[in-house]
Amino acid sequence: MSNLKTVEIKAFVPAKDFALSKQFYQELGFTMAWDGGDLAYFHHGQTSFLLQDFYEQALAENLMMHLLVEDVHAWWAAVVASGVIERYALRSVPPQLQPWGMTDFVLIDPSGVLWRIAQNEPAQP
Repeated sequence: MSNLKTVEIKAFVPAKDFALSKQFYQELGFTMAWDGGDLAYFHHGQTSFLLQDFYEQALAENLMMHLLVEDVHAWWAAVVASGVIERYALRSVPPQLQPWGMTDFVLIDPSGVLWRIAQNEPAQP
């Protein structure tokens, strides 16, 4: 199977309020490249996901997304400055060094999906 090439993998992220979630992700800095009515394609740089007009509470509240970035503190500063945490009444946790060797912050979207936005840290001797 090693000769088979992959191109991309994307998660389908549920939205309790599809219009609100599309607005939220655009304010968070993602580009909505396509909107098909009940499915929207979002990307930021080379990363992407599909937002779906579908909501199941148990799915949304147990889905975790992990976004690896180069500068987690710059991302946190941009999220705070954007005002989305207050505007959407989001739960969040500021950047923290994690035992698995990353610094990340947590942001829970308007539908309950937990995002960990992280950067790798140099290995400790």
